[in-house]
Amino acid sequence: MEPRAAAPQRRFETIKRLSGAGIPVRVLVAPVIPVLNDSQLETILERGHAAGATSAGYILLRLLQEIRNLFVEWLHQHYTLKAEHVLARIRDSRRGKDYDSRFGVRMRGTGIYADLIAKRLALYVSRLGLNAESTLDCTQFHAPELPGQQLSLL
Repeated sequence: MEPRAAAPQRRFETIKRLSGAGIPVRVLVAPVIPVLNDSQLETILERGHAAGATSAGYILLRLLQEIRNLFVEWLHQHYTLKAEHVLARIRDSRRGKDYDSRFGVRMRGTGIYADLIAKRLALYVSRLGLNAESTLDCTQFHAPELPGQQLSLL
């Protein structure tokens, strides 16, 4: 959907390169669009894990006022037969509205459909061993000392 975003294969290659260099990488499945791409959730997690990702999350599509009309127009143009079904699932997950801005639910939604997505992600995350506690080695980091910068507050 993003015109200049990297293709999925390139994203998995990037995960592989970063994780190969010892950098922890997280897979973020976003946006999860009901009916259109929710069936790909497990595949994306599997491919991300195979590429070296160590954790994962998701964001359910958020139809903010600024993009709602643009998305609905795009949806009707490209998925004419599915458009109303997609919008109905979005509203099912947003208390009957296109968007719910409440903190704690705006990224995940509520209701049966949103709960199903959350459970599917949790099941696969557990199955793949993602999101395990890990600690970063911060001993390797030292702030550079550059001339003219503020002195340490310690």
